[in-house]
Amino acid sequence: MTESSLHTVEFRDVHTRFGANHVHRGLSFALAPGEVTTLLGPSGAGKTIILKLIIGLVRQSAGSVKVMGKEVADLDAATLTALRVNTGMLFQGAALFDSLTVFENIAYGLRERGERDEDKLAHVVQERLRMVGLPGIENKLPSQLSGGQRKRIGLARALATSPKIMLYDEPTTGLDPTSTRMIDDLIIAFAREQKITSLVVTHDIQSARRVSDRWMLLSQGVIAADGPVSQVSESNPLVRDFISGSWKEAV
Repeated sequence: MTESSLHTVEFRDVHTRFGANHVHRGLSFALAPGEVTTLLGPSGAGKTIILKLIIGLVRQSAGSVKVMGKEVADLDAATLTALRVNTGMLFQGAALFDSLTVFENIAYGLRERGERDEDKLAHVVQERLRMVGLPGIENKLPSQLSGGQRKRIGLARALATSPKIMLYDEPTTGLDPTSTRMIDDLIIAFAREQKITSLVVTHDIQSARRVSDRWMLLSQGVIAADGPVSQVSESNPLVRDFISGSWKEAV
């Protein structure tokens, strides 16, 4: 087994351009099963675009993006859909469908995949609600839930298809400390218990310390720091300056 085959996500010399805006200038990194990696960096650095590259919503201008060993840019529509089934994403605002019940929100991805067995759908929904600590609320609407509950339902929906990769875009933004701790604990539990490869984009440094095995710092279009949290937070001057609020990115 090659080292590359152990990676669920692999970027090699990735460049991403939008007109004259050269966002990524040679990104290279790899993510392994069961690992929680947090991607740090200033607003506008292109962190969320990395998540979109992984699920094929954006294509790189040059370089290689492989997910589960497959070059994302080369996938046809059917194969890309299959890849997305294996990739869950928790959006910043949870992105629930307001007109659908909790049950239908969680079942949505399974229905889109063609699942029609109502007993199986009910079993998956109830199991995912149990996993996120919200059993018995399947008939509620998103408007009846708190912000923390909506995030947890968004997480249950992302997990409904049993993904091998989870992408988190600012998962704790706007949450109270108790809800933040719940989301953090769930991120850790799913990574450890189910060997889910997890990539977290956040500005919440306390949360990032709690959940992460590894930090990567995105600066000037490249990964400027990468390593175990204790190592890079203590020994890398860029990371130290960033988390202390004293770092000013060169222009």
